[in-house]
Amino acid sequence: MTASDWRGLVEGIPSLLGGLGINLQILLGLIALGFFAGIVVALIQVYAPRPLAAVAIGYEWFFRGVPEMVLLMLIYFGLRQFHVPISPFIAGVIALGLRSSAYQSQIFRGAIQAVGSKQMMAALSVGMTRFQAIRHVILPQALRLSIPPWSNEFSSVLKDTTLTSAIGVIEVFRRARFIMGRNYALALPTFMVVALFFLALTYLGNWGLGALERRYRIPGFEAKGAGERF
Repeated sequence: MTASDWRGLVEGIPSLLGGLGINLQILLGLIALGFFAGIVVALIQVYAPRPLAAVAIGYEWFFRGVPEMVLLMLIYFGLRQFHVPISPFIAGVIALGLRSSAYQSQIFRGAIQAVGSKQMMAALSVGMTRFQAIRHVILPQALRLSIPPWSNEFSSVLKDTTLTSAIGVIEVFRRARFIMGRNYALALPTFMVVALFFLALTYLGNWGLGALERRYRIPGFEAKGAGERF
């Protein structure tokens, strides 16, 4: 690489950082959607009547079985075909968030089951309603138990955010391709910079979740392995 190539790489870093900010926005949106939808699906699977539980199981099966890229295309181009105005950003958040919710529901279901049915029975015996027992007894413990496997989901969906470039989101991967298009000699160093960005974010995220786990862990209780991606 020549001196001008290195200068071009340095000049492109602010653009890459701006794109990385878009990835982080997508990450926050899809994690939030997946979190709340995943809890609802998990609660339905554990506590709802069998017909509703079967629907939740079907939901989980569908969104785990369809590739992320296909979901992105279905939601973005499918909705636009029916004249539903949707931006690439929102479509990406919805598609990846729904897929994440299927994995997060496994995590939360395993954590809820790890708490045990006896605590539900004890809560009901002191006059709580089922809703109160879930809210004040079951979920607080289940959420603490779900932190270790949830770290795996965080690492996975962080990388998935780059897939939104396929539907037109101008995030870090797409901006790296723009830089490469202007100067092919910058392809390797540019994508090495992008790789370092994601390695740093993965490390920081897992470090933070590890600290959260140590702060809120329940001695003697674990919910390992649930929701891992294969």
